[in-house]
Amino acid sequence: MTASSTPTKRSMVNGNSKSPHFKPENSALILIDYQVGTMQLVKNQMPDTALRNAIKLAKAAKAFKMPIVLTSSQEDHSQGPTSASLQHVIPEAYASRIARKGVVNAWDDENFKNAVEATGRRQLIMGAITTDICLVFPAISAVEDGYDVQAVLDACGSPFEIGEEVARRRMERAGVWLTSTNTMIAELVRDWSTPAGQELSPLLTDSVPMLPVD
Repeated sequence: MTASSTPTKRSMVNGNSKSPHFKPENSALILIDYQVGTMQLVKNQMPDTALRNAIKLAKAAKAFKMPIVLTSSQEDHSQGPTSASLQHVIPEAYASRIARKGVVNAWDDENFKNAVEATGRRQLIMGAITTDICLVFPAISAVEDGYDVQAVLDACGSPFEIGEEVARRRMERAGVWLTSTNTMIAELVRDWSTPAGQELSPLLTDSVPMLPVD
């Protein structure tokens, strides 16, 4: 067996990596670059939809008291500040956000990587406003460093379909698990009759347009 075909630390089933079951006590939520300027790059779905789904993930993380790591890039440039709606939902994470100076792959930013490591969690639920730039690189890098990563694709988007498709294929081949917001929330809840389940179940059918934050 060559070095390139050596199995990773993940469980192997029929020659393929076995999908891990994410649990709240083992997971952290990672949100990358949900900034008002960068959001305008999303064209394959409404930018508001990606933001709404990121906010759903944030509410789920809060319900389970999961760590949340938020990062932004060049807030004083065209990227702009983090969405006010997201700031409103996770003020603590926003206050301690990692403000990158321009590093494209957030994982290459030492402060960001240290913040993720400080959570002590090895299962990362990752959303980033653009799939083709903000998400693909840190998701793959985290897997390379031994983390299990689920990339939440409907909390992201790309300017062009080709960029979206290529990023998804590249992540999947690198060992990133692809998922959607409702699937991710349901996986964490496991039982809708629990207090957390009852709190979060309305999120699955929530389609009310995003309202301005006071």
